[in-house]
Amino acid sequence: MTGEKVKVLTKDNFDAEVLKSDKTVVVDFWAQWCGPCRAVSPIIEDLANVYEGKVKVGKVNVDEEGELAAKFRIMSIPTIMLFKNGQMVDKVIGARSKEEFSKLIDKNL
Repeated sequence: MTGEKVKVLTKDNFDAEVLKSDKTVVVDFWAQWCGPCRAVSPIIEDLANVYEGKVKVGKVNVDEEGELAAKFRIMSIPTIMLFKNGQMVDKVIGARSKEEFSKLIDKNL
């Protein structure tokens, strides 16, 4: 489902992978049944390749990780959040183009 550059995030590894990361982290909150999520998934994987070494990219399946979804008040998916130095610095809800996601990442590098 996810490329090897995209980390599957769970409540067990979220702190280490995202909150304690020294890089900006892109987190995609998604679900298997969500059409827009499936449309965004290849874009997120592509961005993981484009920004390799600059940002970390991870995905949270909201059906499997309800605790994380609740913690970050995920009401609609896909929700893409950017974290920097352990803090959420930006968020977009819904499907976007690769260019829009790139701009979001660029302004938070």
